[in-house]
Amino acid sequence: MAKIVAIVTIKGDSVGGGAPIFVEPDKERRESTAFLLEKILDASAHDLKNGTFILVDRH
Repeated sequence: MAKIVAIVTIKGDSVGGGAPIFVEPDKERRESTAFLLEKILDASAHDLKNGTFILVDRH
């Protein structure tokens, strides 16, 4: 079963839950943070197209 391991978003008050939330108001930094975490966590980054990336572990 897949598990959300991190969230990278433009607005921290728009998301919640048990995963770590990284707030990056700048688009380039948000993408950079999401892709760096993707490599570090060995997860998949998914752009929800609303200013939020979720990182999912499918192992």
